[in-house]
Amino acid sequence: MKNSILMTLFVSAGLVVGCGDPKDDTGATANPTGAGDDGSGDDGGTLTPADDDGAATAMMDDGGTAVVDESGGGSDDNMPPLEEGGIGFIDTPDGGGVSFECDLFAQDCPAGEKCMPWANDGGPAWNATRCSPLDPNPAQAGDECMVEGSGVSGIDNCDIGLMCWNVDENGLGTCEDMCTGSADNPICENPDDVCSIANDGAIVLCLASCDPLIQDCGIENEVCYPINDDWACAPDASGEMGAYGDPCEYINACDQGAVCVGAAAFTNCAGAVGCCSNVCDVTEANADADCQALDAGQSCEPWYIEGMAPPGYENVGVCALPA
Repeated sequence: MKNSILMTLFVSAGLVVGCGDPKDDTGATANPTGAGDDGSGDDGGTLTPADDDGAATAMMDDGGTAVVDESGGGSDDNMPPLEEGGIGFIDTPDGGGVSFECDLFAQDCPAGEKCMPWANDGGPAWNATRCSPLDPNPAQAGDECMVEGSGVSGIDNCDIGLMCWNVDENGLGTCEDMCTGSADNPICENPDDVCSIANDGAIVLCLASCDPLIQDCGIENEVCYPINDDWACAPDASGEMGAYGDPCEYINACDQGAVCVGAAAFTNCAGAVGCCSNVCDVTEANADADCQALDAGQSCEPWYIEGMAPPGYENVGVCALPA
C-alpha cells in the first residue's frame, strides 16, 4: 500500500460553531479573524490551520492524529466565511494558549454552575473554560437550546455536561453531550458517537461518527469530516465555496465528499493554506484516474498510515500528489 501523506499535507483540527457576526460574552459584536466587513463572519468560532507560506505544517503524533505546528498562523486574508451553524477545528487559537478555570470532564464548578468552553479573548474560537451559571430549568440532550451573546460565550440553557451546539443566527441550537471520563479515556454514552477533543482541550464533544466514502450523516447541512483519528458529522461551513480546488483553511470549509488539505497536495493550489480535495477509495480501480482528471499529478493517496487506520476506514483516501 502507498504511504500515507497525512504527515505533511493535511490541515489540522480544532472546533468552532457559528453564523453571522460573533459577539463576546457581553453581547457586543466582534469582528472575527478573517471576517469581512459584509457581516459574513462566524458567530461561534473558527478553524485555524497552518503557516503563512501556503503549506500546511501538519504532522502525526504518536497516536496517528494529525496536529499542527503551533508556530504557524494562517493568513487571514484568504479565510473563507463560515456559513450558519458552521463548525471547525482550531489547534491553537489566535492570541495563543488556553486558560482552564475548570475541568470539562470533572465538571468541578460550584453548585448552580457548570464548566463550559468559551472564547476568553472575544474571538471566534473556544480557547478557555470557565464556570457559567446553570439554568434553573435546564434543557436536556437533544432539546432545543439558546446561547447568550454567541456560540462561544460559554453561557447557554443546557444542563451540566451539555453545550448548545450548531447555533443559528438567532442563537438557537441543540444540546449536545460533552465527553465524560477523562482526556486519557474519553467516553461517549452513544456508541455511534466519537469524542472530539479539540482546541487544546477547550472542547470535548460527542459527535456522530460517519463514513466519508458514503457520507452517511443523514442530517441536513452536516458533512463527514476528519476529527482526531476518526470521522464525525459536522455542519458544512463552506457557503458558496467548498468545491474541489477552492481555497480553504478549515476542516469543514469544503463540500460534501471533499476535505481541506494542504497546498502541497496539489500541482497548483490558490489557497494560502490549502484547498478542497475529493475523498476517494484507495481500493477502487479507477480511483487514481478520477483524481488525475482533476489534477494530472494527483493520485488516490491513503488517509491513514498503513496499519493505523481505525477499523472500517482502511480504504479512505484523498486526491493528492504522492508524498
